[in-house]
Amino acid sequence: MISGKKGSSLDRALGRVDTLDATNLANLVQRLARERSFLETIFNTALEGILVIDKHGLIEYANLASRKMIGLKDGDLGDLTLWRMIPELRSSLGLEEGDRLQSSVSSRELELAYPERRYVRLYILPFEESEDSEEGEARFVVILSDITREKQSTEEFIESEKVTSILLLAAGVAHELGNPLNSITIHLQLMERQLAKANGTAASDRIASSLEVCLEEVARLDGIIKNFLEAIRPQEPDFQTLNLYEALEETIEFQSGELEDRGIKVELEAGSEHPVVRADKQQIKQVFFNVTKNAMEAMQPGGIIKVKVESNDERFYLRFGDSGSGISQDNLSQVFQPYHTTKKTGTGLGLMIVQRIMREHGGQVGIDSKEDIGTVVTLEFPKQNPKFKMLE
Repeated sequence: MISGKKGSSLDRALGRVDTLDATNLANLVQRLARERSFLETIFNTALEGILVIDKHGLIEYANLASRKMIGLKDGDLGDLTLWRMIPELRSSLGLEEGDRLQSSVSSRELELAYPERRYVRLYILPFEESEDSEEGEARFVVILSDITREKQSTEEFIESEKVTSILLLAAGVAHELGNPLNSITIHLQLMERQLAKANGTAASDRIASSLEVCLEEVARLDGIIKNFLEAIRPQEPDFQTLNLYEALEETIEFQSGELEDRGIKVELEAGSEHPVVRADKQQIKQVFFNVTKNAMEAMQPGGIIKVKVESNDERFYLRFGDSGSGISQDNLSQVFQPYHTTKKTGTGLGLMIVQRIMREHGGQVGIDSKEDIGTVVTLEFPKQNPKFKMLE
């Protein structure tokens, strides 16, 4: 009931409803209808979901926000229980079939899968319709708050901290490996000089050949360490105007030799709009390189990587689709974890670096995959300057 002078007069009218004539009764009904409409407007304006349920969980009222959150339709009111719409809630509350809600306040955080994946914080609060209502007539108000962004931000922060710690450790290990490699290189070079002074016997030739192999392998290891340190070292993006399609073409051209050796083709499909953004060209090319390389390594000779450019009012989307073996559901949830890899020679850092760069550009990376069918990696780029985006 509305409080204040207006509400008080309405309360008085309701108190003597049995004495009202037809005209006054009609006026009262109209006022009640306006009050109901007013309250409906208020509840439907709220961002939080608001429901009223009975002791069995039957949904008697739901505002607009709650209907969107749990996928409730207008015709479902009075027919469906909250347990039907959110099955995991019943088990979370410890209720069996036929159990009644107790008159106590409950709070839960749940992950909903329908109608879309989201996290909600849920409160169940009991209330009675009037002071003289009989026991068992209690109703419950259910408040649903969408905490998806809050949850994602927390998870991203934790993930970022974990990744930073691991990268610092890895960088330290890689740096320390450089010292013994330098020492090995120096001693191999000394041995090479001393061997050159010896007579050209068959034994010395074999030793010289082995030394050459050792020096080449040390040089290769040194190159791997330098590339690794360069890849994981956080760098502030140098934002410039960049055509994503042109950067993609340059990356594919750079990888053309490996693509040809593997017998893999790349099909590019440009969108109707030029995908021009503010970005660091070298970092974005590194993203394209890693995504394309993963697609190559997932396919057999004769495979095709299809890259499609799409856009809407706010973002550009680059979708990299391959016809490889796909990723299992268990592995799909871990693809961005440091050092997680299913490849014999993989480092497990490629997609983690891709995700880090995309986040620094205000973008996102998503992966959809089905085993034995293939994988689609979607890169999302904001159209506006990512620096401005982060200030909002």
